[in-house]
Amino acid sequence: MFETERCFVNTFQKSDYDDVKKLFVNQEVRKFLGGIRQENSIKVELDEMHNSSVDSFYWVVREKQEENFIGLVSLDPYHDDIHLEISYQFLPYWWGNGYATEVVQMIISFALNELNLSKVVAETQTANKPSCKLLERVGMKPERTIMRFGAEQAIYSIES
Repeated sequence: MFETERCFVNTFQKSDYDDVKKLFVNQEVRKFLGGIRQENSIKVELDEMHNSSVDSFYWVVREKQEENFIGLVSLDPYHDDIHLEISYQFLPYWWGNGYATEVVQMIISFALNELNLSKVVAETQTANKPSCKLLERVGMKPERTIMRFGAEQAIYSIES
């Protein structure tokens, strides 16, 4: 378990399925992530996350005061199979208040300092301006853009 100033960040458990599912069916959350997922693919995804490999990490984020579910953050192998990628999804109610910045910054620090990774990457659609700004706010630098999933993607990275 991790703790930030305002959040608890716990390893994803089977008991978190219902909360995390809220992310996969939320139109706003999924706008830049390929759209809402179908019920059967959500179950498969959640099972894969729960039974992930040793180089994949999934955490559920809850705010401290009421322990409300906020979102999900992960570190897992990037498309290049060299680096780990940080990914995040937060429910819209929590957007714009610094929760994602707080948690993503802490996970990047964990990756670089505790896991001793030399580099962490992130990928987001260039059209997703808030996500690009968040990655820059936590110290990640744009590396390049590519076309993937039918849209222009920005690849960001941070090195130790």
